[in-house]
Amino acid sequence: MKNNYSKKQCCIHFIVLILCFLGHAQVVLESEVKISDIGLHFDGSKVSSGATNTGESAPYDYFFGNKISAHGDCITSYNEFVFTTWYKGGKGQRNVMLTRYNTITGTMATIEFPHRHTGYQNKWWIGESHNTIAVGVSPLNGTIHLLYDMHSYSNTRPSDGSLSNDYFRYSFSIANAAELPDAEFTLDKFVQNNNGGYKHLSLNGGEDYSNFSALTYPKFFLNDSGDLFMYMREGGNNNGAYKFSKYEATTSTWSSFTHFNVLNARSQSGITYNWGLYGDIKYVNGKMRIGFQKRSQNNSDKYQYQNGVYYAYSDDQDGFTGWKNHQGQSFSLPLYDAEFIKVMEPGDYVQGTNTDAINIVQDFDWTVTENEDVHIISRVRDNQFNVTKYLHTYKPSGATDFITSEDFAGAEAIYTAGDDVFIIGLTNGRVYVEKAQGGTNNFTRVYQATSGKVFNHGQVYIANGKLYYYLMHRTSGNEQPLYLQIIDLDIVKDPFRVSLTSPFPDETYSLGETVQISADAIDENGSISKVEFLVNGATFGEDSSVPYAIDWLPNTEGIYTVQAVAYNASNETVSSNKITINVEEEDPTDLTGDIYRIKNFVTGKYLHSVGADVVESDNASNVAAGDKEWEFVKAGNYFNIESKRSDRGILRAAGNPPNDIINTGFSAPREDSDKQFNVAYNSSDGTYQFLTRNNANYLYQNTSGIIEHIGNSDDRSKWIVESTTLSTSKVETDSFSAKVFPNPANHQFTILFNGVNKANIIINDMLGKVILQNRINSNRMDIENNGRFKSGLYLITVIDDNQRVFRSKLIIK
Repeated sequence: MKNNYSKKQCCIHFIVLILCFLGHAQVVLESEVKISDIGLHFDGSKVSSGATNTGESAPYDYFFGNKISAHGDCITSYNEFVFTTWYKGGKGQRNVMLTRYNTITGTMATIEFPHRHTGYQNKWWIGESHNTIAVGVSPLNGTIHLLYDMHSYSNTRPSDGSLSNDYFRYSFSIANAAELPDAEFTLDKFVQNNNGGYKHLSLNGGEDYSNFSALTYPKFFLNDSGDLFMYMREGGNNNGAYKFSKYEATTSTWSSFTHFNVLNARSQSGITYNWGLYGDIKYVNGKMRIGFQKRSQNNSDKYQYQNGVYYAYSDDQDGFTGWKNHQGQSFSLPLYDAEFIKVMEPGDYVQGTNTDAINIVQDFDWTVTENEDVHIISRVRDNQFNVTKYLHTYKPSGATDFITSEDFAGAEAIYTAGDDVFIIGLTNGRVYVEKAQGGTNNFTRVYQATSGKVFNHGQVYIANGKLYYYLMHRTSGNEQPLYLQIIDLDIVKDPFRVSLTSPFPDETYSLGETVQISADAIDENGSISKVEFLVNGATFGEDSSVPYAIDWLPNTEGIYTVQAVAYNASNETVSSNKITINVEEEDPTDLTGDIYRIKNFVTGKYLHSVGADVVESDNASNVAAGDKEWEFVKAGNYFNIESKRSDRGILRAAGNPPNDIINTGFSAPREDSDKQFNVAYNSSDGTYQFLTRNNANYLYQNTSGIIEHIGNSDDRSKWIVESTTLSTSKVETDSFSAKVFPNPANHQFTILFNGVNKANIIINDMLGKVILQNRINSNRMDIENNGRFKSGLYLITVIDDNQRVFRSKLIIK
């Protein structure tokens, strides 16, 4: 293999290219890293679908376009890592590749998969630019997911049936593979199919032709809770539908597809033509959103391909419900009539009226700032009058209508970070960045590389105020170098600002549970006098000192809006975004939806599945494939208690021998009376009791240590359930460990180290944003919250000077 991942090539080059913006801002190229020397590229000519095989030594001809590596949804980040996908060149290689770059250590690890670029309709000698490799990482369990664009193949497409068992491709890793040490980041961490390969025909195993055929354009995204989503387009260009699925990290499964729209829309009353869509589903600024152009099956109108600009958003961060058009009018999924969410028509800005006169294909994209400014860019070409216009359509936060400006230079894509929008691309093969304040059209060039490498193309990814630009170096041949440039975008916040740090949007609280409302408020030109907190628009309370927080005890169920208003020394005010939370009455006996360790209240011993037996264990460490982990599954009006070890099954209250508790091998749900349990909760001590359905005996640990079911309800029948998501530590080596306490934490917490006195500490939220990064030179670090940490789950990474890694989860109440 020709890749050379030496420290010399991977070193960070601090090339300072500084331009002034607003008198002081700096957009800086922090580093340039070579990913590979041998990225696959189609260096030949555009050919027809019947082109003959010219052999491996000839240039690589293609059908659609010449881009394949550094193309599509091929880059993402997780903690300190950046993940990129590519194909191995040259023409005779074509293997799928996954590279992970560590931004702290500067090291790289690459996995080569046995499967390869397929080519147009399984003709490998014809390059297929749609066959991109999307990459996503679940921050909830550290799994890596790869989806391959097979461009709507099926049992009958191609017509020779050669892809009838390869029309959909999905690869995924075991849990926590994303954060393994470089030496362990290897192919065997990916799950094999039944044939020993790494291509799966569906998301959840097995074959599901009706749901996974004829899909194209795969992409991943995360919501604020760290849930990973994927979406693809089903069908074709003028009769296509977007559908998406959510990854359930606790069960390592994907949900059923939710359709945004449907195929064969004209079957609905009032819809004249079927239609497809070209655009994106994204999760931006706390909401799932969609923006697209429509391609209609009406082939006699003035539009050659697409027309229109369409946009909608969901108030449900999972996107299953709560959809609205830009005017706030609600609709349910699936959407049949795209006109309900139409924003504007680019074809109205040119004069052509002939059939196929108007071309609206390239340079369409959209984004939304943290301030809720919506920005959409598009291009329209009038073939009849030979006129091309670039349009910027935007709606400032709080405005009712969109504004469309023709004073726009055009771009392939638009991005956001904070309250700013960015145009990022290549001019003469070198990177440039333009920036405008959200809700305006005032773009200014803030970065332009004037020296260095010249690139063919690239893919942009933005996280934590950094631009990660994945680029292909412009050389020759069908194997060309791939680079990653990291550029600091110098995100400047409003000097007078306030934001809610808790609760999180769309969180659900139990009736009677105290909700802490807190905010981060800053006036860089003065001081904050107080922060007011509003619930449903009415002032509930205020705080005049840091951390700005109050406690609120809801007394009725319902949906509530929460907002913070900051006052400065001049009595000026600034308001945060409103968030919505849910308050509902909790059923403490419903333990579904999580994985638990079950510990006896008296003895402190854990339930342990050993073969058919259920025995005691001194601790819950060294868990072997889930044999000390349990899940409660609803079965009728009762619950099954199921071992997470796949070959053990659910518990049974046996009668022979008398009072025995055994594993059955059966999977949940089962409604046999001897396999069902009632769950009782004791609010006085927070314990649970599990009663058999058939004779109301209790799950019990007797004095000899035997686990049984008997009628005795004393304290030995009480159990503590420990959610596995609350684990406080994960030790990578015996000699290097740490303890985080208290956990959950509130105002402060401590990290205590064992076996190390010097290390780098990084704490990320579930979207990968760096909340704290520090260097320690002792065996202890005390951290005050001071409003930095919102309520929720965080990932702690500790890297010592020997590159040993410790990871832990932290919960902030």
